[in-house]
Amino acid sequence: MKKFISIMMVAVMMFSLTACGGGSKDNNTKLDADAVTVLNTVWETYGDDEKFPAAGGDMENSVMDAPGAFALADLEALDATLGVPASIAENIDNAASLMHMMNANTFTCGSYQLKDGADMETFTTALKDSIMNRQWMCGFPDTLIIVTLSDAHVVAAFGNAEIIETFKTKLTASYDGAEVIIEESLV
Repeated sequence: MKKFISIMMVAVMMFSLTACGGGSKDNNTKLDADAVTVLNTVWETYGDDEKFPAAGGDMENSVMDAPGAFALADLEALDATLGVPASIAENIDNAASLMHMMNANTFTCGSYQLKDGADMETFTTALKDSIMNRQWMCGFPDTLIIVTLSDAHVVAAFGNAEIIETFKTKLTASYDGAEVIIEESLV
């Protein structure tokens, strides 16, 4: 009987150590992803109690309850919906969006993978200026953040301060090297 208990204890200890051995792995996601994957990675970290009614994409790529691709062909929609002026849209390789379904000013987010050679500072400055200078209707968003994830990935979000803070925390936890380069009040 003692032999059996000893074997069981050794087996349990081996399984425990094996399970704990994976604990030192880096939980951050490597950035070899397109714009939709970036937002999906963050959205998947939300618990059911943290999620809000959301939709993603544009009219052609509409997705319920998840981020979606945003086509670059309609520059007017890109500007009106996400605040990307036509002057910098040519620098985007692919884009995605996630928005609050009840009111876009509560939460709107755009993810952009830039083309090779695009100037990050020029892009983020023009994006910030475009969003900051909007005429808001149906309520004002509280906060704007712009986060760089690499030399070719930018995420911009504006909306309710609490929702933006949660998103920022989850985004920066999901990606190594994520840097909040702009965080400003819109009110």
